[in-house]
Amino acid sequence: MVEALRETVRSARAIVLLSGAGMSAESGVPTFRDALTGLWAQFDPQQLATEAAYRRSPALVWDWYAERREAIARVLPNAGHRAIAAYQQRHPGRLTLITQNVDGLHQRAGSPGVLALHGNIAEDRWLDAPRACCQKEAIEPGRPPRCPVCGNLRRPAVVWFGEMLPQAELVAAQAAAEACDLMLVVGTSGEVYPAAGLAGVARHAGARVVIVNPHETALDDVAHVTWRQTAAQALPALLAEPG
Repeated sequence: MVEALRETVRSARAIVLLSGAGMSAESGVPTFRDALTGLWAQFDPQQLATEAAYRRSPALVWDWYAERREAIARVLPNAGHRAIAAYQQRHPGRLTLITQNVDGLHQRAGSPGVLALHGNIAEDRWLDAPRACCQKEAIEPGRPPRCPVCGNLRRPAVVWFGEMLPQAELVAAQAAAEACDLMLVVGTSGEVYPAAGLAGVARHAGARVVIVNPHETALDDVAHVTWRQTAAQALPALLAEPG
């Protein structure tokens, strides 16, 4: 199977790789729900990861994300992340990387132009539409930081429950899925839409769909090939140069 898949990669004109939580788990990043341990075990994710929760208890939610940020900062990209980045550097413009992960590990590995559909936990943005007084250079520190003039809060730049995905990234991801001739779906359960729908978009447009995951996924029926392997083990072999 490996050699056949490598040949599929070599012959592909345009590749899309969609990555999910399973890929980051190999680096030691806990999944969203697994991060609710210790003090946070009493909370349901939807008690923390919504705009309403943040407005109700901004310090509580900010502290949870601060703890998650610290945990993610301690881990490193794994062999799968590095293999993707190396492939992109060898073949500029040939592989579009779309991720459901917010940990920034693809970016830290060196992948350019990552389409992060759910945002990046290491970054902040304004909670409300910024006024002229909302300047990054004058943010008042705190839990959470805020504008010292109008009080507008900073918030994690991630997509919360009930929020739309960033429009520019979603449009680019859909266009890439429609234009590719190979889609690799790596480490995602395929249950979170609209990201999970990209595999169907690619197949409908004529692309070959390959799933790399040690577990069954909701997208297995969409795939031409399912490879029961982890990203860190599969991608270095799949994306390696022939030799």
